[in-house]
Amino acid sequence: MAKVSFDEMLDAGVHFGHLRRKWNPNMAPYIFMERNGIHIIDLYKTQAKLEEAQKAIKQIAKSGRRILFVATKKQAKYLVADLVKKVNMPYVTERWPGGMLTNFATIRKAVRKMDNIDKMASTSSWENLSKRERLHITRERAKLEKNLGSISDMSRIPAALFVVDINKEKIAVAEARKLNIPIFAMVDTNTDPTLIDFAIPSNDDASKSIHLIVNTMVNAIGEGLGERKMAKEKQDLKEESNESTEELDIKSKSEAINIAEDDADNSAEKGKVQTEGKTKRKRKTISKKN
Repeated sequence: MAKVSFDEMLDAGVHFGHLRRKWNPNMAPYIFMERNGIHIIDLYKTQAKLEEAQKAIKQIAKSGRRILFVATKKQAKYLVADLVKKVNMPYVTERWPGGMLTNFATIRKAVRKMDNIDKMASTSSWENLSKRERLHITRERAKLEKNLGSISDMSRIPAALFVVDINKEKIAVAEARKLNIPIFAMVDTNTDPTLIDFAIPSNDDASKSIHLIVNTMVNAIGEGLGERKMAKEKQDLKEESNESTEELDIKSKSEAINIAEDDADNSAEKGKVQTEGKTKRKRKTISKKN
């Protein structure tokens, strides 16, 4: 698993926090110092927390479960979308749909509605609709695609959440906490890390900092998926070898049975010949006596 160096975090500006007057006292253990009224994050602690989060998220990905990425702030949305697409994980970069986790069944209905519109567009009934109706349905489809297109393949509640700014995504954090879903998040000096299971103290405003942390987590997920794929291939090979050995055993057993049957037939034929020869001799001796 790739380890992020101290210099990389320094170059990306991960250490820059918010103004002192905006700080959250719960972030005190992760603050190194104050400079010009701005808090500086302790990067050694960031490094340790990042490694811990990497290991945990890798295990979740290795188990085949899904991780939902949430980043709706302007400087993070496009960046996160591009990175997360590499590992084929769901993400929310537009407005968070309220009740997406706590009322997941309703969100799935909206996704199914989008699929139904796609199916209808490929049938002859689409042509029978008026131009105004088609325009209305097309706009509705575009709106659903914008808000829910990135989670259309998410058939169940995710196993974990990764959040870029927990103050901005407080509804998502509250829903995940209500359902006891593990939360991975970038926590700045103005946030409360006690709300998060795997808090990564870092600058959640700079695009370079966001890119570094999210890319590191995405790489960990990729490693987990790769290990899962390798384990599955090994299992398939093992099953194939077991099947081939079973086939060989069955074949050898059938050959042994055939040989035994042939031996039994041969011995039976020999016995028959011997009995026939004895009866002929008896007949001859009887005829001579007569």
